[in-house]
Amino acid sequence: MSLSGLLAALLQVVLTVTAVPVQVAPDDVRVAVPRVDGTQPAAAVGFGSVPPPWLGTRVLPEDPGTGYGEVRPTPPVMRERRWTLPDDVRMLPGRGYASSVVSPAPRHVVRRSSWEPGCPVAATDLAWVRLTFWGFDGRRHTGELLVHRSAAADIVQVFGVLYRARFPQEQVGIERAYDPDAPSTGDGNGTGAFVCRPSTGATYFSQHAYGLALDLNSFQNPYAKGPVVLPELASAYLDRSRLRPGMVTPDGPVVRAFARIGWEWGGSWRYSKDYMHFSRNGL
Repeated sequence: MSLSGLLAALLQVVLTVTAVPVQVAPDDVRVAVPRVDGTQPAAAVGFGSVPPPWLGTRVLPEDPGTGYGEVRPTPPVMRERRWTLPDDVRMLPGRGYASSVVSPAPRHVVRRSSWEPGCPVAATDLAWVRLTFWGFDGRRHTGELLVHRSAAADIVQVFGVLYRARFPQEQVGIERAYDPDAPSTGDGNGTGAFVCRPSTGATYFSQHAYGLALDLNSFQNPYAKGPVVLPELASAYLDRSRLRPGMVTPDGPVVRAFARIGWEWGGSWRYSKDYMHFSRNGL
């Protein structure tokens, strides 16, 4: 073979090799290194992980001792959970932090919540709050909350702090219904406020039923008391020494922001830990 023929053959090999596409596994994605407070650096926001196709579909057997779902090890795909689900409401205009408060909340909004006659708060005392937040995908999102009208301005203030800190959240929304007998998948997550329900493990109304409590990133910040872990697959996040994005920390921006409006954190409770929970009266 002539020299020119040999060079042409080598060039063809190189082109063939470089043309082969690189396959990347769904979980092999780039993510920014989190700060110690669980936020993502503003200058180095990467991409979040991808939710598994079975999310929310695999029902857990009931634990006869607790009445909740059976606590099981956290699936590997959720040990560093950092995806963001689609928004339920239209994006608020602008490029930075934005919020909108409608008080009292419109009837059509209250109708798609867990409110019903007999709840300890009047529907007319609830405010509809829409606000922007940072997702684990490093993008601006819009969510909605129902809160007591007396707390609406404070909640707007808190989420402004979290937005500027780029504290990531999976979804901010209104819980559509409360059914204590519904089977659990143990993999739910999100940020929400009003839910007409009793306090966990009790018969009296929760502060959520008054619109005066908020849960933040419930999977990254689970509830734990004795054998109970909620959500039931979130036990990997009971190790609070291994900081991952979306976790609430005692000295981080979330606790400080709520402290400024006089709300207390369930992560500081003595006999149980409710790392997701903030409330006006500390309960």
